[in-house]
Amino acid sequence: MIDVRRGADRYEGGDPDAGIATLHAFSFGGFYDPDNLRFGPLLACNEETLVPGAGFDEHPHSHTEIVTWVVEGELTHKGSTGESTLVRPGDVQHLGAGSGARHVERNDGAAPLRFVQTWLAPLAAGGEPSYTLVPRIADDTPYEVPAAGAVLHVRRPGAGERVAVPAAERVYMHVVRGDLRLDGEELGPGDAARITGERDLEILAGSPGELLIWELP
Repeated sequence: MIDVRRGADRYEGGDPDAGIATLHAFSFGGFYDPDNLRFGPLLACNEETLVPGAGFDEHPHSHTEIVTWVVEGELTHKGSTGESTLVRPGDVQHLGAGSGARHVERNDGAAPLRFVQTWLAPLAAGGEPSYTLVPRIADDTPYEVPAAGAVLHVRRPGAGERVAVPAAERVYMHVVRGDLRLDGEELGPGDAARITGERDLEILAGSPGELLIWELP
């Protein structure tokens, strides 16, 4: 089954007065839809836009695996595990909250910041928090999140190129940029596909694209 969700149908959130705009793919905070709570272990896929100087002050997380992909700009991140990093386009950032972690996320740059953040439920609650930053991950390098039984593939096809969809029990695909075709469906920036029990699928890029593809249990 292929369930396409359009970017235009995402829930609007954030805090416009604070320079934060958020688009939610799943129920989140005050936006509740009992039929759209999660997809396998995937709990959230948020598109965040922060104006210069805006950000999220120190706040807690627990029992969540949080993976961030910067689309444009530069994310300043400081966390209770001791890290202080700048996350740039092409980097994969992963915070394993474990039994409890706190962090700050800000746009301290001069340009707008856009990023996609995915939250996954761990297979087992608790544990020590952890932090990983992979700079400039390559297309052919999957990033594993063992705590959630998930694998992230970042793909950047050129126009006319094909991308094989992993043959996993569940696959979640988020389009960052580009015009793509999946099983007859046209997909654009912000669109997503929730794929269950499918095999031998391919994505065809009509223009240079960027995709986040999650293999999920």
